[in-house]
Amino acid sequence: MRIARWACGAMLALLAGCGGGAPVRPVAAPVPPPSRPAPIPTAGLERVMGQTAKSLTSMFGRPDQDVREANGRKLQFGSGVCVLDAYLYARRNGQEPVVTYVDARQLDGSDVDRASCVASFARR
Repeated sequence: MRIARWACGAMLALLAGCGGGAPVRPVAAPVPPPSRPAPIPTAGLERVMGQTAKSLTSMFGRPDQDVREANGRKLQFGSGVCVLDAYLYARRNGQEPVVTYVDARQLDGSDVDRASCVASFARR
């Protein structure tokens, strides 16, 4: 019995030694540098990118919507196939606003390729 107590005490002493020392601090993973957003492809949109409101109206007809805000304008056109939103902003103060972004969707609101939507206006 005396040996069992001694063995038990030795085991406890060994186990107590395992928990000592300085606390282990987790190493933080390095934070990656911020990445630039991927450029939005404009292939097939050459007809509309950089155009003025007057140019768009001559190409597509009268817009279904013409929304003006403090520093921008949105012209919305419908082709019977899709809806095209053209966003116009002046690149510098005093310059005429031009199309800087185009969005498109099918008539039911689902996604459609922007270039295909622009092309659908040429088929009208």
